[in-house]
Amino acid sequence: MRRRDFMTAMGLTGFSMQAQQRTQARSMVFSRSGIVATSQTRASQAGAMALARGGTAMDAAIAANAVLTVVEPMSCGVGGDLFAIYYDAKTGKVSGLNASGPAPAAMSIAKLKALGNYSMPQDGIHSVTVPGCVDGWRKLHQTFGRLPWREIFAPARFYAREGFPLTEIIQDHWRSSVAKLNFSEYTRKTWLQDGRAPDVGDIVRNRDLAKTLDLIAEQGADAFYRGAIAQGLLATSKKLGGLMTASDLAQFSAEWVDPITTTYRGWKVYELPPNSQGLAALEMLNILETLPVNEYAADSAAAFHVKIEAQKLAYRDLQKYLGDPRQAQVPLAGLLSKQYAAGRAKLIDAEKANCDIEAGKPLPGAGDTIYLAAIDKAGNIASLIQSVYLSFGSGVGVEGYGFHLHNRAGLFEFEEGHPNALAGKKRPFHTIIPAMMEKGNIRMGFGIMGGLNQAQAHAQFVSNVVDHGMNIQMALEAPRFTKLNFGGCDVMVENRLPVTVREALTAKGHRLEVQGDFSGWMGGGQVVMRDVEAGVNSAASSPRKDGAAVPEPDGYYPTPQGSRRGRQ
Repeated sequence: MRRRDFMTAMGLTGFSMQAQQRTQARSMVFSRSGIVATSQTRASQAGAMALARGGTAMDAAIAANAVLTVVEPMSCGVGGDLFAIYYDAKTGKVSGLNASGPAPAAMSIAKLKALGNYSMPQDGIHSVTVPGCVDGWRKLHQTFGRLPWREIFAPARFYAREGFPLTEIIQDHWRSSVAKLNFSEYTRKTWLQDGRAPDVGDIVRNRDLAKTLDLIAEQGADAFYRGAIAQGLLATSKKLGGLMTASDLAQFSAEWVDPITTTYRGWKVYELPPNSQGLAALEMLNILETLPVNEYAADSAAAFHVKIEAQKLAYRDLQKYLGDPRQAQVPLAGLLSKQYAAGRAKLIDAEKANCDIEAGKPLPGAGDTIYLAAIDKAGNIASLIQSVYLSFGSGVGVEGYGFHLHNRAGLFEFEEGHPNALAGKKRPFHTIIPAMMEKGNIRMGFGIMGGLNQAQAHAQFVSNVVDHGMNIQMALEAPRFTKLNFGGCDVMVENRLPVTVREALTAKGHRLEVQGDFSGWMGGGQVVMRDVEAGVNSAASSPRKDGAAVPEPDGYYPTPQGSRRGRQ
């Protein structure tokens, strides 16, 4: 694609005229250097400073993620899992990493039934799987990092020990989790102040988490899987009757995977393969590609209707077929075939919502979360997502170490024979997904948070860019829908969707649940973009979160003697 064609398609030409009446809340950030976009400004700043010290996009991503474990602990942490996609500008290769951990070897449906459970626990120690985050950091840094491992964690260690003022949206999530934080005396003492969440602007410290980060920075990932942190985790688990063992932790290894892809009107879109839900985003796009979405106005009832219907079709397939491919057969090639999508698209009635969607029959083929994106001066892109699943995860805080364990086991099915049935050493269905897309000279890393919201939000973002010609900030901010269950005609929409459009959707049979202007149910997101021909980076950050896109400082001051400024 020629640069002029792309700039026109992205709504960037003539923008001074549009700016007088624009609908987006924020402007894009541009830089010839790197940019980091996260859900909290201190994390974005930490990543930008890692770039300024000579780090790569992956160094910046890990530094930012580590800060987020301190400043946004309900959403992410070393007790959770991680997925990442990395674009290497030098080789053009796109790599994927699945750092999601399996259930303890001793865990099974029969075992949990014997302990009195009749469905998968959504909190407590039996909702915990092996945390994959720290080994994910290790493998990503070993392969794509440049800064010393120890240096990357300096900002997070500082904020954990010295404290930080609590920001608005994060405080709201903290306050809504007070009941869970009363799980134990330790969690009350560590995350509550006199039985309540800290207020906006309060200085928050977590010196136990500082100790954990110190150990990881100084001793490496083995401190978490074999050393003192592992011992603390196992002691907490044993106290609560958990099934995790030292072997479960020591044997874990994050897995390099090949991203799965589809094309959408000339763009190539990358997601990660199962056990994550990325395939639903690609199937949804394949369905939409068969329909004239690009002829509809972005905020029209026609556009929203077909996108909602495509979501239902893709998500029914997701529910039926997704599992850990190491232990279950997932018909991935069949689900992602264009022919299969064309057949599914024929089930969409342009005038009527389908409230009773069934899964298809593909042919076999040969919460809470943080998402961040980083791009460096060379054009390398890190698309990284990390989570403890629901707010503060399982509610189980590791005593003496200042972090929560996630509750990803809650996403297993309690049904023998299902591809996602609980089993020892098996990874559960995962909602968190990073993404990328490219066409011609343009490369983008993007992601949007929020449990089952994510795949449908990815597809809507791609459609906003490709079908409706939006720039990346507009595409991220535009009113969206989300459906956080499988089947039925209920669907959430943001209040910014025009009343006439909502009325038209209701007339088609959709049962709308109208949320706020920038609803958290729709998920905050981040985007970074590279125009290879121009050598310019840009980024966007959603106003649904507290964060921002922060550029690497440019070199307008002399480099201090002894600084680590490195080659890009």
